[in-house]
Amino acid sequence: MNIDLKEMTQLAPIFRELFKGYHLSRSEPEPYAQLSNLQDQYRALFKALGFELVCDPRGFYYFVPEQMGAQVNKTAQRLALFTFILVEHLADQGRDPLAVLDGGSLGRDELPALLDKYRDLFLQAEVTTQDELEEKVIRRLTQLGFAEDSNGVYRFLPPMHRFLDVCLSVQQDRDLAASLHSSDLPLPAPELIAEEESEDEIILIEEPSEAPVEESEEDALARAIAAEKELEA
Repeated sequence: MNIDLKEMTQLAPIFRELFKGYHLSRSEPEPYAQLSNLQDQYRALFKALGFELVCDPRGFYYFVPEQMGAQVNKTAQRLALFTFILVEHLADQGRDPLAVLDGGSLGRDELPALLDKYRDLFLQAEVTTQDELEEKVIRRLTQLGFAEDSNGVYRFLPPMHRFLDVCLSVQQDRDLAASLHSSDLPLPAPELIAEEESEDEIILIEEPSEAPVEESEEDALARAIAAEKELEA
């Protein structure tokens, strides 16, 4: 494939965001528009660099983690559990979970009641206070492109479908269990499993390391450009 780097004017910001685990959607209009228009070129370039770009038809882009066989990391587990809690909470209130988690919003003032109602589940995620909920969950959702914080109103973005898919899978398992057993039997929410014991194949996001990485974003980007020049030679 002929890759024209001159057309890829958003290459640096796109690579920088995807490299750190961010999910690009329409909330980033310029990078998203260029990814959509030059999707094949970007996929080819990133593949040459060693990254797999996923183009989800529901309107977002992300890199597949390098270690596909790795266990679900703590952040991914925590965010998936939070989504499960939200789905249950919204359904109990008579609100459509999909309408809220697909472009809808949740107010910061709703967090205390949510935390109190599902305290036992949040304990699994090592979340015991509202500050921890905002730091370990909400802030990570915004950092990774799953939500936006607008003065205490959290608006959910299309990448939330990744966690909704997990919730749907869990619900299907629960429905199957209900059909096989008495309706009186409890159907608990999924528990967070210690990473060294997990066999879950769902890889959502990579935990960013605080230690220095061997290759910086700039070095990796430079390597991508050099690889493209070799292809043209």
